[in-house]
Amino acid sequence: MEIYIQKKASNEQKVKQLQKQYNQISFGRLLTVVVILFALYYYQKTNNASLLYIGACAFVGFFVLMRWHTRVAYQKKLSQAIVDCNADEIAFLERKSIPFENGAEYNDFQHPYAYDLDIFGPNSLFQSLNRTGTFMGKKRLAAHLLANTKADEIPHIQAAIKELREKLDWRQSFLATARVGQDNKSSYTRLLQWCSFNTKAVSKITTVLSYVLPIVLIGFVMGYLLTFNPIWLKYFSFLFVVNLVLAGSYVKRIMAENAHSSEINTMLDNYSQLFLKIENEDFSASKCKQLQQVLTVDGIQVSAKIKTLSSIFSNLDSTNNLVVSVLFNGLFLFNIHILKACLQWKKEHATNLENDLNVIGEFEMLNSLGNFSFNNPDFAFPKLNEEYKIAFESLSHPLLNPKTRVGNTIAFHPQSFIILTGSNMSGKSTFLRSLGVNMVLAGMGAPVCATQANVHPLPVLVSMRLSDSLSDSESYFFAEIKRLKQIMDGLDESPAFVLLDEILRGTNSDDKRSGTIEVVKKVIAKKAIGAIATHDIEVCLTTNEFPQILTNKCFEVEIKNDELHFDYQLREGICQNKSATFLMKKMGVI
Repeated sequence: MEIYIQKKASNEQKVKQLQKQYNQISFGRLLTVVVILFALYYYQKTNNASLLYIGACAFVGFFVLMRWHTRVAYQKKLSQAIVDCNADEIAFLERKSIPFENGAEYNDFQHPYAYDLDIFGPNSLFQSLNRTGTFMGKKRLAAHLLANTKADEIPHIQAAIKELREKLDWRQSFLATARVGQDNKSSYTRLLQWCSFNTKAVSKITTVLSYVLPIVLIGFVMGYLLTFNPIWLKYFSFLFVVNLVLAGSYVKRIMAENAHSSEINTMLDNYSQLFLKIENEDFSASKCKQLQQVLTVDGIQVSAKIKTLSSIFSNLDSTNNLVVSVLFNGLFLFNIHILKACLQWKKEHATNLENDLNVIGEFEMLNSLGNFSFNNPDFAFPKLNEEYKIAFESLSHPLLNPKTRVGNTIAFHPQSFIILTGSNMSGKSTFLRSLGVNMVLAGMGAPVCATQANVHPLPVLVSMRLSDSLSDSESYFFAEIKRLKQIMDGLDESPAFVLLDEILRGTNSDDKRSGTIEVVKKVIAKKAIGAIATHDIEVCLTTNEFPQILTNKCFEVEIKNDELHFDYQLREGICQNKSATFLMKKMGVI
């Protein structure tokens, strides 16, 4: 945490310096305006030509200061964004808040584990991991949490995370740049819609006229300056109107393009900055280098292409200003040139734009996992195997308080399936979620909350938390049966890591017991690895039939000084102690 405190303090100082510079430049701009007005006023009185030169120099100075002012304002925003990044990390590590988007919109109640394992929503795994600043990054992180990554891809992701973990300055600069852009789903969608919006090309005759007519217009100006013959001004005025009429004939097409692109030129400029950071960074991990190489095609970098597109959009927006539009179209046929540039860019690059933007999302996902590893240096990157062996040392849940969480060592070999017992509140469900979340992290290439891990990456199938679906007229019991059917179908496709917590709660005890035993027999017959939590001792006796596959483990509770004591330590065997009767008596229920 100390590094975050230091970086926050240093960037706060930088913000103060930039604010001071910003104010000085603002004063300089005001001063140039005063000089311009002063020069014009006294020129009218004295007719002194030197005052025009002074005014002209002040005018140029104004635009120089304006550009400088814009750059300093942007740098101030970036520095403030880095301050905010470090403040967020400090608040997160001090467990005061989780100041990151929780991705609730990605929650899928039909997904094999998303809802059961709290992958999305308040206090979720996504919220803990999320260090994205763009819509693409958020979307890519969510997709990576939900997908089954190919086993041969995981070592490359691990290497990329390890490299990015050490690039704290680069990661924070990337995140700050992404946050400053303030892109969102609607802007991103409009941009992709613009790419697919087809507009016919400008005719060849119009293309020729767009160059010839402005040149002729300049000729008329030169003619007047050389001869001072008013006839040239008449020609100029006539051609100016002709240009406006020609440009005006393309107004509808310009508006059609602008309707799909309004107010996203700033966002595009920000994308170009993100691409530039990727292109200019020195990476060694193959995953990072591969993504980096995507951004250079035929020697042209994507950052330059996006910067060009940003300029085109900026020019498109400028056509909304009536005075600018009349002046620029009358002189240069501006609308036509911008439309041509727009269509040419779309023709050459639009098909690749979504893939290019996905590179930003991929790096934001990797940065998030790199940050996760940086904040948890004691978390282990799992070793991978192809022998269906899964083992964790000192396994715990990554979202629990590191000062109080209890680790447990577990191995799913030689027995591959655990029947877990324990009284309420003893830690069964938390342990199952710890297993599930860490298997998800391992499958992503991320470090896991354990001191060591050896994992065969497998799909994760879970039935732990279901709810009545009133809108579908679906009972809890039927929803659970559907989830169990989903798990069985998943096991038909491939072996998987299965977690079941007190299944068949919606039926009577005899039906529940026999049904649970049959489910256990079915999942182990389908080569599932995993665990089931139950309160029914008879289910535990199933291990006698399948001693090579099933094993009993438990969490115990002790009564000390007339209080329940939970140590959350995993033990061999079947739970012997009970807490429900004691707790109800203590609270006066019975």
